[in-house]
Amino acid sequence: MTVSRPWIGLIRVLTTDDPGVLGAHERLLRLAYPGLAVRTACIPDQPRGVHDEVSLAAAAPKVARLAGELAEGGAAAVIISCCADPGLELCRAAVSVPVIGAGRAAAAMALLPGGPVGVLGLTTEVPLPVVQVLGRALHRSAAPHGVRTTLDLMKADAMDACIKAARELRAAGARVILVACTGMSTAGVTARLRQELSLPVIDPVLAAGGAAITMLAHEGVIAGCAS
Repeated sequence: MTVSRPWIGLIRVLTTDDPGVLGAHERLLRLAYPGLAVRTACIPDQPRGVHDEVSLAAAAPKVARLAGELAEGGAAAVIISCCADPGLELCRAAVSVPVIGAGRAAAAMALLPGGPVGVLGLTTEVPLPVVQVLGRALHRSAAPHGVRTTLDLMKADAMDACIKAARELRAAGARVILVACTGMSTAGVTARLRQELSLPVIDPVLAAGGAAITMLAHEGVIAGCAS
């Protein structure tokens, strides 16, 4: 008898039919956690992703529906790969498997090194889930100039703008940098910041993946990620 390996469903809030774009976060998780099984799906009708209150509200029920489909299809856990955690409570009410929001997961991870946390996002308005988890550890926020949506991160000057904003956070006293946009994970911002700054840099996609693995391990669903 063949026993299927437990897998994690990953929800992208950027609508795309480009396999390379759709699978970007899945690839990051597979590289960081060898042997981890991930399946990705995206919500419909949001080609600019989640970037303001209107797009956040629109995404929530779509995320909840997709989480239900993934859980019904056999997902052992679901990751919402967006730092605003759209639809998180709706998902948790609708499915019995663990649902992890990238925002809350990244914020929890950012508390571990200790010290003031600087948040780098698409805007200086920190996502509410991040604010709630960080509490007093939240030191300051910054946003790269000229970047308003995840699509802007593909512009030629976006990386330099992200580095400049992160350096401003460090200069202002931040001792941990939390990247509060999963699109920055896609664009390679987190990896680049680790090269440029002598500070811990928290990637929301990897934080969410680590949280999912930990929860499943505690529940005895998986013993680890080694293949």
